[in-house]
Amino acid sequence: MWPLAKGFLPSREVFAMSSTTKQPQAALEGDHWIEPLRDGTRVLVRPLQSKDRAMEEEFIQRLSPEARRFRFLGDFKEPDKALLDHLMHVDYVHDMAFIAMAHDNGHLREVGISRYSTTGDGQQCECAITVADDWRNRGLAVVLMRHLIDVARKQKLTRMFSIDDVNNEQMRELAKYLGFKRESHPDDPRSAVYSLTL
Repeated sequence: MWPLAKGFLPSREVFAMSSTTKQPQAALEGDHWIEPLRDGTRVLVRPLQSKDRAMEEEFIQRLSPEARRFRFLGDFKEPDKALLDHLMHVDYVHDMAFIAMAHDNGHLREVGISRYSTTGDGQQCECAITVADDWRNRGLAVVLMRHLIDVARKQKLTRMFSIDDVNNEQMRELAKYLGFKRESHPDDPRSAVYSLTL
């Protein structure tokens, strides 16, 4: 599964975009947020930018095999160029992603990411959330998903959904907490579909 703020896009890029009903400047306010987690630690959250490619690659490489399998519904050791190209393609209208970063021994490190990509009808979006193994159980997934849900609502999307491994208990708990409904995948008994009416 490859699902997928005002002032953060250079002004010339904002005004160069076509005038559609979905506009990044209307949906995003601010360019970054400092978010406290349950254990008192703080993370920097902001929209994903093209300069984050190396950080995103390192983030995926550091995930445990199970975390990579749950996120991508497949097994691999290294993300290839095509996958990274796909993940880094974010236009802030049809595709959105929020990255969470924290200092780790003097190094700014990606510790989580949420993203969505709209479907062909432009009314729904498929989402994904991934948190570094050593940053789980702190409330980071909730923080990242709330940013994503807020933008999806401002973009007038009507439904957010995620397709996940039925054995992904953390996703099941997160989806329930956020109000997503769970259904069996009609074509794959190994997958579950979580959906939220926006």
